[in-house]
Amino acid sequence: MPRVSNASVDDLALGLGHTFVRPGLLREALTHPSAADADHPSYERLEFLGDRVLDLVIAALLLRRFPDESEGMISRRHSALVRAEALTRIAREIGLGNHLVLPRGEEASGLRERDSVLSDAMEAVIAAVWLDGGDAPARRFIETRWEPLMAEDATPPKPAKMALQEWAQGRGLPIPVYRETERTGPDHAPQFTVEVTVMGEAPVCGSGSSKRAAEDVAAQALLERLMQAVGND
Repeated sequence: MPRVSNASVDDLALGLGHTFVRPGLLREALTHPSAADADHPSYERLEFLGDRVLDLVIAALLLRRFPDESEGMISRRHSALVRAEALTRIAREIGLGNHLVLPRGEEASGLRERDSVLSDAMEAVIAAVWLDGGDAPARRFIETRWEPLMAEDATPPKPAKMALQEWAQGRGLPIPVYRETERTGPDHAPQFTVEVTVMGEAPVCGSGSSKRAAEDVAAQALLERLMQAVGND
């Protein structure tokens, strides 16, 4: 299968602050499933590991940075920092999309800028750095890129599910109802789709790599629609 990227992986390695002993790991982390074959695996397996590495590094960083905060507050910060939106933002900052390996026929499809693709590949790149260099370079990259996100808001962000529940209860409505509607992908990297319903409102769906993540995406989408409706009144 013809495969192409728009930029050298060596350039990306410089941006990551790590010189790869095994550059094949980085190429694997950049290979979209549609470009994979027997000799060129996709980033899906590395994505699974990168998610865990990011979780651990961010958790440790938060405990050091906010030593007096409760577990609940730390958990809220953690959820915001490891969600797909944060990963996508960092991926765009380092120009990750330009380095993705895609089939030539996909060049015009917008895959390089698709949020879900960028967040998945970002997790895979973190795993590649960790596998190649160990804990230190992976931790250094994550701390360098994620600490500015921590500094943007001094207060712990409120999870979308909590905010949506408060919105409903503040209007005397029952709590939102979440329902899993679809599960796709391999067992090691499943993708969940969840529908959220609030009485009197049309349901909204969200997707994520876990049911919890999908619920949060759905809740955020519904909240944004509700706030937009208020603004248009």
